[in-house]
Amino acid sequence: MGYLLPAEYQAYGLAADTADDIVAMASALMEAHCRRPTLMAAQYTERIRLTANAQTGCLSYGPLAAGALISARVRYAKGRRGEYADFNQNQQLGMQIATAFGLPGTWSVLDVTTIDLYPNAREVTFPANFLGVGYNEAEITYTAGFVTIPDQVKFACVQIVKNALATPALNVKSSRLDTMHMEYFAGTLIDDGVRSLLKPYVAEKLG
Repeated sequence: MGYLLPAEYQAYGLAADTADDIVAMASALMEAHCRRPTLMAAQYTERIRLTANAQTGCLSYGPLAAGALISARVRYAKGRRGEYADFNQNQQLGMQIATAFGLPGTWSVLDVTTIDLYPNAREVTFPANFLGVGYNEAEITYTAGFVTIPDQVKFACVQIVKNALATPALNVKSSRLDTMHMEYFAGTLIDDGVRSLLKPYVAEKLG
């Protein structure tokens, strides 16, 4: 989708007759740069591996709002080598009980209202359990993205369009005369200014 409407072109510094295809191209480049299918609100399901003694994980996509968490599952997966070496005696006992009766590998549904969400950092903190042993794997379904596109995203879209229009010969790999068709744009279209504007929305854990 285009992150700038035709009626907004002039208000954000573009010519009124700017081709919609260029805006759509700029929007697609923004999504690729942010490593996500859309910047608008969408539902994601993500599996988080938690380290020993840590009940906090980070979600890949933002922004997050209150009520973003939809569902969560947790489990005591088999620990990695040396993962519980620094556990004290009580924690080791709790892990043995969890292993014996908790059926490692079996998912359990967790009430999302018991999870603390820190939207700005995209962090989730899971509640402690009575055994004193933390979960080491979680699967969370949540909603992330914009309901209303902010100016920051619109200005990033405008800047990519301007970069494309300023140096078409350097960026266009092929074109057709009958209809506007561009196959490839160089990475320079996303300059440092655009990267700065989009930095808060780049998926953080996807490579």
